[in-house]
Amino acid sequence: MITALVCAIVVVPLWAFAPSLALLVVGAFLLQFMVQGAWGIIPAHLSELSPDSVRGFLPGFAYQCGVLLAGSVAYIEAVFAERMSYARAMSFTAVTVFAGAVLIIALGREKRGIKFGGELIINE
Repeated sequence: MITALVCAIVVVPLWAFAPSLALLVVGAFLLQFMVQGAWGIIPAHLSELSPDSVRGFLPGFAYQCGVLLAGSVAYIEAVFAERMSYARAMSFTAVTVFAGAVLIIALGREKRGIKFGGELIINE
């Protein structure tokens, strides 16, 4: 996830400041490729981090909290765009979000190979 986000940061200038349509398309494709590489595995990562008792609840709740925060990004980007060019506002917003995600992921713990749940005992 961190590698994908760092690669996305590297691609941001091509995406935001492309001098031609062809480079813009390449930049947009590469940026989406990297972003999907990072965000695409979030559901599995959240499930790994969730205790058994809330595994069905926590990933969805975390996604909704993310949506709550993400709802303000359009407003923040518009405020940036009033003070700088739109391309700079887009790139500043993207780099900030990606760098913040790298920091949060790096500070978190990974539970690779975790065994989910225990034996299920059903009384008949």
